[in-house]
Amino acid sequence: MQFWRICLLMGGLAGGCLAGTNAWAAHAYAMWGKPALAADFAHLPYVNPDAPKGGELRLVSNQRASTFDKYNPFTIRGSAPAYLSALMFDTLLTGSLAETATGYGLLAEDVTVAPDGLSATFRLRPEARFHNGKPVLAHDVKHSFDTLVGPHTSPAYKTMLIEVAGVDVLDDRTVRYRFHKPNRELPLTVGGLPVFSRDWGVGQDGQPKPFDQVVMDVPIGSGPYKIGPVNFGKDITYVRDPQYWARDLPVRRGTANFDRVLVKIYKDNTARLEALKAGEFDLMRFFSAGDWARRVNGKKFDTGELVKGEFAHKLPSGFQSYVLNTRRPLLQDARVREALGLAFDFEWMSRQLFYGAYQRVRGIFGNTLCETHGLPSPEEVALLEPWRKDLPAAVFGPMYQPPTTDGATTLRDNLRRAQALLRQAGWQVQDGVLRNASGQTFELEYMDSSEGGARTLSMWQRNLQKLGITLKFRAVDFALYQQRLQKFDFDITTIAYQGTNNPGQEFADLFGSAAADQEDSGNFPGVKSPAVDAMIRAMVSAKTQEQMLPACHALERIIAHSHYLIPQWSAGTHRMAYNAWRLARPAVVPPYSPGEMWAVDTWWAKKQLLEGETQ
Repeated sequence: MQFWRICLLMGGLAGGCLAGTNAWAAHAYAMWGKPALAADFAHLPYVNPDAPKGGELRLVSNQRASTFDKYNPFTIRGSAPAYLSALMFDTLLTGSLAETATGYGLLAEDVTVAPDGLSATFRLRPEARFHNGKPVLAHDVKHSFDTLVGPHTSPAYKTMLIEVAGVDVLDDRTVRYRFHKPNRELPLTVGGLPVFSRDWGVGQDGQPKPFDQVVMDVPIGSGPYKIGPVNFGKDITYVRDPQYWARDLPVRRGTANFDRVLVKIYKDNTARLEALKAGEFDLMRFFSAGDWARRVNGKKFDTGELVKGEFAHKLPSGFQSYVLNTRRPLLQDARVREALGLAFDFEWMSRQLFYGAYQRVRGIFGNTLCETHGLPSPEEVALLEPWRKDLPAAVFGPMYQPPTTDGATTLRDNLRRAQALLRQAGWQVQDGVLRNASGQTFELEYMDSSEGGARTLSMWQRNLQKLGITLKFRAVDFALYQQRLQKFDFDITTIAYQGTNNPGQEFADLFGSAAADQEDSGNFPGVKSPAVDAMIRAMVSAKTQEQMLPACHALERIIAHSHYLIPQWSAGTHRMAYNAWRLARPAVVPPYSPGEMWAVDTWWAKKQLLEGETQ
């Protein structure tokens, strides 16, 4: 499980974290300033607190895996069902979709951060209960943490939690996390960890099994849903727990409104789309601009039963990118990597394939305060200067801008620049093929788990061919794709990295030197740079936003000018088709809506559907 899945698991808390050093208990924890909602708030501002309970929401799986083979979402091998983590596991704190970097008490009724910033103490609510009826206790919180940083889970957890010195059980309802050093990130990071029962995975002999052997044991969480009927290979139903312990808490009022959430599984995108048109499920999120513009139509759309909705948001744009694996000898020279990026023509793709629906990704912190522009500030230069000899000279100049073919420059101009860079790196075209001094040809493989990737790749392949470079497309099934990613066995692939408003320790997993050689880490490009490590440390240790921003900007400059990634594209809206005859939604669209989970969490079944259940 990679970090961007952990972010979803944590409800968005992983990217935002430490506030001040208040030593008194509080209902919430804000990274910068104060929480938007006072201690006596009645409900979150974007829900309908009077939404009726009942009915069924029929979804399609949002995962690329065509089925699932385990119920444990935390272990490395295998695939768990879609939405399981979000629906079944509560956390100490939970975020609001109306603000960033704030966690409100869920399992915890209050949180206290020590004046020296070296610990965070959470007091559990006495009414908190697991699905088996047992209370959620401090020992369960400690057990969950110890398990997640153990040997059987993704190393991303260990990297993200490396600065947690330990967990102390002070009494049945009080748990204290200790930190190696003050860190603005950690109180919300640990507050966003899933909490599960110590009884999960206990065998018939009363002894706990090794966590990697906890596979089909039904999870014992404390969230609003339990696992209901399952048809393996076809669907899974989550059933709302009518005795859900937090149903009347302000942070939960107006949420988890459906009695059942049915998640169907289809083999490919075409089958999903046709099933939507046939009315087999109620809601589907779209990532293909071509599908959205040309193929989301039909009788049910004409009658108004199905509706196309584009919901604007203020989420970070993320940095979906072609990832260049620098562990491969052909990709170790930054000049070569830059040349590959110069052959990528986004403007052509936008016109011919995307219907103008996407914007170009320009860095790793797009649409956030960390987004970098212009020349480095004096504060950025001070951070970068000790590493000048190890960095590209361009890092100290204007912020990198992806090449364009918008008229000021043309594709021909970019390919000429690419040829010059390749010559500098020792590559020459001979008889139409790029070769180095030893006669080696320049051939790379692009790996994807979907044949659909070939369509967007074809333009880049043609342009690279003009440089004498062969880029082969390799489609593999999803299980093999995951396995090869975990072992870094690829030349180039696409990763849709989630963005964050408040970056922290997770970037050590994405770009830190220690993670480069750690199997199943998130450092897919294989970045090994002391300068990058130093910028991440500066970013994580910043005590104020003013200290954090220069470190973010410096990190973004290094990554961009080193050409580890070739930026792709992002959208400023969630495109979702939904059944307007069956579903109702709140009037307010939260600015940080996560897409279909907003619907799962806050929409409800229409009255006639509920009345039909009682007849």
